[in-house]
Amino acid sequence: MTFRAAVIQAGAVPFDIEGSLTKAEGLIAQAGAQGCKLAVFPEAYISAYPKEQTYEVAVGVRTEAGREEFRRYADSAIEVPSAETERLGKAAADAGLFLVMGIIERDAGTLYCTALFFDPDGKLMGKHRKLMPTGAERLVWGFGDGSTMPTYETEIGNLGAVICWENYMPMMRMAMYGQGINLYCAPTADDRDSWQATMKHIALEGRTFVFSSCQVLREKDFPDDYAFQRSDPDRVMMRGGSVIMDPMGNVLAGPLFDDEGILVADIDLDAVTRSKLDFDAAGHYARPDVFDLRVNTSARKPVTYSNTDG
Repeated sequence: MTFRAAVIQAGAVPFDIEGSLTKAEGLIAQAGAQGCKLAVFPEAYISAYPKEQTYEVAVGVRTEAGREEFRRYADSAIEVPSAETERLGKAAADAGLFLVMGIIERDAGTLYCTALFFDPDGKLMGKHRKLMPTGAERLVWGFGDGSTMPTYETEIGNLGAVICWENYMPMMRMAMYGQGINLYCAPTADDRDSWQATMKHIALEGRTFVFSSCQVLREKDFPDDYAFQRSDPDRVMMRGGSVIMDPMGNVLAGPLFDDEGILVADIDLDAVTRSKLDFDAAGHYARPDVFDLRVNTSARKPVTYSNTDG
């Protein structure tokens, strides 16, 4: 089984749902025109990764200005499902591809860093909510639970996503390997050189294709009243580093830095089988007699209602 896949390296239009959707629709169409059957977008693409935003929070301190910044951020998030997810599904269907899209999801009063999965018919297959926001991300994002850690058996392979520093959680990686993932999507905001080593390690450890997508953002991409320390409109705040790797850790496309672009690679799923001759983390290399990982995939509801009448 062979097919063509794309990783989209592009910046969102921060705090502008319509602008971000329109830009995404154009990029999805470009990937489809190149014959791609999978397109992977960065973390928090719709509609913002709030780089360098502090929300004026310190220990024991909050301000009205910081609350207003959060209000604007929440207003640029989307619900799932929604008219916005329908547009993304239509774009995937028009392009004839599977789509993995990083969004900020709004659910009641909480925001989640989420990856959405669409099939080539435009159906929203499901979502993954980031389990563990990193550092100051915890100011504005809630925590996902085990109910949104799916992989999807599709005609192009077993598709799933692990977002940014979730990739440093060994048990999360093993939970994904145990589901047989071989199209491992890693939307991220980590643009450091060390991220490339992480992606190579995961490709080798999981014997999986890896698709990592990161945004390119500059100061001038943010609204004039965005609260952070400005120095130069052309200063790069996020430089990308998107990459595609095969199950032996070989780079198939990228890494791309500082510029927007679409990375394309031809994927041969037989390479997954060949790579497992000598290593299978969730199979013949697992030693379940020694190690036992248990994963709670139930949804964790904060409130449960029951009727005790009669």
